[in-house]
Amino acid sequence: MLNEDELKNELARRLISRFFSNEKSFEENLKNAEFEEGFLKNLANQLLKEVEEVGVGGKEKKETNRQTEKEEDLDGKSGIRAEILVAEILIEALPYIQEFYGKTVVVKYGGNAMINDELKEKVMQDIALMKYTGINVVIVHGGGPEITGFLKKLGKETSFVSGLRVTDEETVEIAEMVLAGKINSEIVMLLNRRGVRAVGISGKDADLIHAEKKLATVYEQGEKTKVDIGYVGKTKKIDIRIVKDLISSGYVPVIAPIGVGEDGESYNINADYVAADIAGALKAEKLLLLTDTEGVYKDFNDKSSFISSLSASEAREYIKSGVIVGGMVPKVEACLRALQSGTGKAHIIDGRLSHSIILELFTASGIGTQVE
Repeated sequence: MLNEDELKNELARRLISRFFSNEKSFEENLKNAEFEEGFLKNLANQLLKEVEEVGVGGKEKKETNRQTEKEEDLDGKSGIRAEILVAEILIEALPYIQEFYGKTVVVKYGGNAMINDELKEKVMQDIALMKYTGINVVIVHGGGPEITGFLKKLGKETSFVSGLRVTDEETVEIAEMVLAGKINSEIVMLLNRRGVRAVGISGKDADLIHAEKKLATVYEQGEKTKVDIGYVGKTKKIDIRIVKDLISSGYVPVIAPIGVGEDGESYNINADYVAADIAGALKAEKLLLLTDTEGVYKDFNDKSSFISSLSASEAREYIKSGVIVGGMVPKVEACLRALQSGTGKAHIIDGRLSHSIILELFTASGIGTQVE
């Protein structure tokens, strides 16, 4: 007598039980398991048959209307036949779960996925699933819109030079408060509520991110000049020990992109670059950058020109030739930076799409632009 939620749980229970079918460890069974399509399809059909015999919700149906009600139950996405889709998804996902078990994936969390509550929920679910399937997850988050909003509430004007926020001493204090205090602690809380042990830190903790001033590049009358825009920084050195310690203790590190200068001053750093540097220092399997676009296009106005995969050399050439422009440049540069430092692959994915992280990690086609 299974309802839909119970059916999902039973499918998962029977699947997981395979990993404990002999005396070897769960990790060994997962590593060595071979999943034939027939097993999951037969399992889903078996469970479907059990449900059909008693009806959804666990109550016996009368013969007079049994067939009609059954058809209603099985029709549409909300019906029991959706569980067949669950099995198909598991078939596709399991090889990737095996591949990434015990590996490190760095997620740069930003864009609309940080603002929209529904998307925020999906991201947290994805990260929880990654952790439960044995992936070592590290999160680096942005927060530019929230910083701007907070500055506005305080009546402080925000100005930008070449896309970089002009950041005086008061502004960097506010940025640090919003990033390390408000946003960071919220992400940690959301993960902890899902049973994921998360710890929030900033780049200032344990000297994680040593920073130095970043000058903005300005082009005027064909001349390139460098402009001091205050406490905007770039990574000088990464001391990754605190992150490794948290991972080895079973925690998900959640990192705010604030670095510390030689004299103890705080610097606000682009979160894409911080995520890239963290991924490189960890020699992560993957870097995932969540953004508000589908990925890289040769021509953004022509959706058929979408680029699903880029080599590092192609990416550099596209930046140089002007194919990749605007806000996509720092994201692709961050991917290249991560690859050069030892990250396996980097991905730019659309954070506006529900469960975009899982779709990129655990499906054959993926959804974004891969740089390798």
